[in-house]
Amino acid sequence: MNQHISTPLTTDEILTKDAHLIQSFANLDGLKQNNARTAIVGAEGAYVTDSQGNKLIDGIGGLWCVNVGHGRTEIIDAIAEQLRTLDYYSTFYNFTHPKAAQLAEKIAHLAPGNLNRVYFANSGSVANDSAIRMLHHYYNRIGKPNKKKILSRVGAYHGSTHLAMAMTTPAYSDGWDTAAEGLVHHLMSPYGYRDGDGLTESEFLGALASDMLEAIKNIGAENIACFIAEPIMGAGGIIVAPDGYHKRMREITAEHDIMYIADEVVTAFGRLGHMFASQDVFGMVPDIITTAKGLTSGYQPLSATIISDEIYDVISERGAMFLHGMTYSGHPAAAAAALANIEILESEKIPLQVQTTGKLFENALRGLTDLEIVGEVRGSHFMMGIEFVKDKETKEGFSNEMNVALQIAEECQRRGLIARSLGNILILSPTLILNEAQISTIEGILRDSISTVSSKLLG
Repeated sequence: MNQHISTPLTTDEILTKDAHLIQSFANLDGLKQNNARTAIVGAEGAYVTDSQGNKLIDGIGGLWCVNVGHGRTEIIDAIAEQLRTLDYYSTFYNFTHPKAAQLAEKIAHLAPGNLNRVYFANSGSVANDSAIRMLHHYYNRIGKPNKKKILSRVGAYHGSTHLAMAMTTPAYSDGWDTAAEGLVHHLMSPYGYRDGDGLTESEFLGALASDMLEAIKNIGAENIACFIAEPIMGAGGIIVAPDGYHKRMREITAEHDIMYIADEVVTAFGRLGHMFASQDVFGMVPDIITTAKGLTSGYQPLSATIISDEIYDVISERGAMFLHGMTYSGHPAAAAAALANIEILESEKIPLQVQTTGKLFENALRGLTDLEIVGEVRGSHFMMGIEFVKDKETKEGFSNEMNVALQIAEECQRRGLIARSLGNILILSPTLILNEAQISTIEGILRDSISTVSSKLLG
């Protein structure tokens, strides 16, 4: 039997065909020039390779997600074997299949408290939408149909489906509409570097708590379904709330009969050194956890909305039809990928390693604050952000038109590191398998790149 071996496309061929692809969160006009795009054609371990043959450290872990590294044959083989056994079947109606059942049980065992019921979808956005739909249905079932409002935060990122974008910080909706006008109230951002200036950490926490209490008073607890929060804000700029924040917000929401959704799409499965950050890092158990990304390390699209027994008991009562579903919910190949991925995380003790290597990474990046334009380095473990300023004393930032972080990201890429720019902030969320030498290399590339751009800007 003849095997057809495809000839790799050249860079020009890829980019010509790519003219038909709409990239996400991109300046589409800027991408009309071929040299504005990078084609990634291969990956192994902590590295990716572009179509020009350049080997680059994947400093953003695909997109916060390739936790166990690229090219893990255990996951690839598990996917292939599953496709040979059962390529697809749905979990609609009365149907299930072994991998979805096994994965649901595994996640329930890993999740904190009584979060024992798992609904699968294919993205973090849909996981968050699903959480809201379930909660609204829950409150309808218990005779509280007015409890529909959602508390989110300025600076949050919860996805880009129409409802998830409404819960995301308004900055991401510039020029776009959202589906839930009036449904979402955005609380103060816990952005200490900007919004907590002049306050102690304890005082800033008090201000944030007061802001939530004021919102509850104005809206009415009887009208609020939930508060949704990332343990550490990701795409909003790596914002770490003051110590004790999540426990305090959990106490306030519990006191006012408001459910707490922890959006762990980024933070779960090892990024902060634990399978789930809510309890093990921040000392609280929410009513719902949403997760995606590190669940399969990006090898297949899969997300999970993990709900408490209390919520499940109500929505599963007699006469309570669950009128929600996705064709690919619990897809066999995606579930197989997740099980193999979790097995690697556990057998290689990757979250435990992150508690050491992640701190090495964090500390290496924090050392960059001696550079003239580095205002703050913040984050935790393998989830870090670097904010650039024109003046450290006043914290005056560079204008958006200068694209300072983008300039630095481009310098990094020339030196062999992919980093993500966001206004005046550079984001790093690499694979979780970095060793000390690779961490040192990243620190050196960042230092050289920042210094190069700084010299251009400041003369």
